[in-house]
Amino acid sequence: MQKKDSSQTGSLFYDGNNSNYFVNQIMNTLHNPPDLVIRMFTLSPELQGFCVFIKTLVDKNKIEHELLHFLTEECYPSESDKIISSLQSRIPFSSISETTDLNHCVQSLLSGVCLLIISNTSQVLLLDASKTTHRNVSEPLIESTVRGPQEGFTEDIAINLSLLRKRIKTVHFRIEQFTIGMETETKVSLLYLVNLAPIALVDEFRKRVCAIQIDSVLDSAYVEEWIQDKTLSPFSTLLNTERPDILASHLLEGRVGMLVDGSPNALVGPVTFFQFFIAPEDYYQRADIATLLRCLRFLSFILATFVPAFYIAIVSYNQELLPHTLLISISAQREGVPFPAFIEAIIMMVTFEVLREAGLRMPRIAGQAISIVGALVLGQAAVSAGLVSAAMVIVVAITAISNFVSPSYSFGIAQRTLQFFYMVLAGFMGLFGVLCGVLFTIVHLASIKSFDVPYLSPVAPTFFSDWKDILVRVPRPWMKTYPQMNKSKRRQRGSS
Repeated sequence: MQKKDSSQTGSLFYDGNNSNYFVNQIMNTLHNPPDLVIRMFTLSPELQGFCVFIKTLVDKNKIEHELLHFLTEECYPSESDKIISSLQSRIPFSSISETTDLNHCVQSLLSGVCLLIISNTSQVLLLDASKTTHRNVSEPLIESTVRGPQEGFTEDIAINLSLLRKRIKTVHFRIEQFTIGMETETKVSLLYLVNLAPIALVDEFRKRVCAIQIDSVLDSAYVEEWIQDKTLSPFSTLLNTERPDILASHLLEGRVGMLVDGSPNALVGPVTFFQFFIAPEDYYQRADIATLLRCLRFLSFILATFVPAFYIAIVSYNQELLPHTLLISISAQREGVPFPAFIEAIIMMVTFEVLREAGLRMPRIAGQAISIVGALVLGQAAVSAGLVSAAMVIVVAITAISNFVSPSYSFGIAQRTLQFFYMVLAGFMGLFGVLCGVLFTIVHLASIKSFDVPYLSPVAPTFFSDWKDILVRVPRPWMKTYPQMNKSKRRQRGSS
């Protein structure tokens, strides 16, 4: 976390005798931009002042109709020592503060604050008149659900906090605000429930946020890279979500959340491997339906990760594992294919990834049609030309569909990374290579921690009390304890 160097804007302080010079210094510091407005007004024959604001950042109607009209119409005492207290008590603004520092004044202007600089007074008044353009609350684009809330975060941190306040109405809800980025001065809010979140966890979050040294923060991904536990790993140690109900549910389980101004994605930690298989709709359906859907996601993960590698290994090295009729069928399909199974699979999987990326980057109207038509046309043409086998097209289709089942987009990317890793191992060592890759992956997952919480928890280490919401979801009345990670807090849900 960085603050601006005072040498960038000087170290001038307002003393009440140099209002014109002080205003000129503000203009010079900002290089007199076209949206900087300076209005002079008179409070009394002895007292004159300046109203300074950036018109693209403030509510101009509030400035003109409430502030300037109020300053010219009202009567104020002529004594300079009473004018500041009189203005603070009578100006119709909810947020009013004082300063004498030029640096503070400039930074406040860039945040949508209006300055009142009055001659022969000892303070500059800062009036919060900010008005920013933001997107209205809409349905989440990525984490959509059939049943449940349809509100998603926006790029405005104030709106996002209001969405959380609407769901968490407790005095234990804490919001700590930080400013990160030397150039962007981005607001970051740390969120937790003081009666549920472990003190050590909150302190660790606070410590990592304060240690961030960066010039700009434009999205929560910037913060995530600084505070995550593992950098060189495909598995994320923080959960990002665009749904306020998901963030609220994690806060109510003792985790810590973060909101970044300008980003519609919140961060949550700590997170474990198994939580990436949990969709928000699991808690808006009956327990048996949620359990079935969660098992399907685990199955889809296995298919997306291992199907291409198994195809390569069995066709290239371990043909004895296939029934004779299936082996004859695959051999007949591969007759005339000029590439070995490994190269064939790599070409097809890379081609599909290119089509997927093209579908994401193309205009929304044409992107989906191009990705679907491109996959169908290219797949059929490749089979007809004898470049790939029909079985390979089926393998790619199963893998691609299984990849889309993941509730988390970032975890889907990790699945695809593992998929290519296992394909390379299968191409060189067959099923033995896949087995070695599985053992390496398990060891890697066991070595990861998310804010001192083991990544494979509650399976390794084993906490049977937390298994009620992993592979299965038991009915809500049976979930009577909080997760093991907040063991320092009360363990019984609903207790005081």
